[in-house]
Amino acid sequence: MDPINKQTLYNMVDKLSIEFFDKPFEHEVKFNHRLRTTGGRYIPAKKLIELNPKYVSEMDLEEFVGIIKHELCHYHLHIEGKGYKHIDPEFKALLKKTGSPRHCNPLPSQKRKYQYVYKCKQCNQEYKRIRRVDLNKYRCGKCSGMLMQLKL
Repeated sequence: MDPINKQTLYNMVDKLSIEFFDKPFEHEVKFNHRLRTTGGRYIPAKKLIELNPKYVSEMDLEEFVGIIKHELCHYHLHIEGKGYKHIDPEFKALLKKTGSPRHCNPLPSQKRKYQYVYKCKQCNQEYKRIRRVDLNKYRCGKCSGMLMQLKL
């Protein structure tokens, strides 16, 4: 997808707001290049929606639209003085009503590549790790059995 300028982004958010919430979006939306593990966030004190630009370049439009809809749920509930946090029933109900995702999918560039796989000798529990584990020091978290390294 092509890069989106600030006005195009605002128009896109406003259009989705009217389409799914029957209300206009009247505050600021912008890209935040420092976001790493999330697709976007809503800052209630500033009534600001920040979106991760990597979701535009690395994922499809449907994923990005889902992130915008999710943040609009936070926004509209906050403006109306209702529960806008993830644990609030009003938030969960509005997510379901608008078909917004509860969480966004991880970016392909952020996926971790495990280099080590360990298995418990007693209960066969597997552990995938990026860093090496000292087999003399660590035990299975499930049954306290000895661990052994598997070949990848």
